[in-house]
Amino acid sequence: MYGSLDISTSGMIAQRTRMQVIAANIANMNSLENSKGEYDPYLRRAAMLEPAGNPDDPQGVRVAEIEIQQGSLRRELRPGHKYADAEGYVMVPDIDSTTEWVNGLQASRAYEANIAAAETMKSMVAQALRLLA
Repeated sequence: MYGSLDISTSGMIAQRTRMQVIAANIANMNSLENSKGEYDPYLRRAAMLEPAGNPDDPQGVRVAEIEIQQGSLRRELRPGHKYADAEGYVMVPDIDSTTEWVNGLQASRAYEANIAAAETMKSMVAQALRLLA
């Protein structure tokens, strides 16, 4: 009976992590330097989810890894920029704010759905305990 609460909890944890990754992508979509001040454009990250528990009997979901998406840069014409190449192009993070906001909305809705499932399960357990008393 309590396994259902564990499943909903794992979903909430996974979606919270996903939201943190999305927020980091949005916050760094214009970052061209690392913490040392060196040219190192931010690469988009994505939370990769997988079933938790036994593959034959999954019990929720977990974050398998935070994948750094190599090649998630695009050329942008910025003549005169200190990191521009001979043609005036700079490699910048290829992060689309609209896509990130949609992904964030999806993660938020999934989080809310897990809350609703957990609340429903709690209500069912409380009702069952009342019947036993």
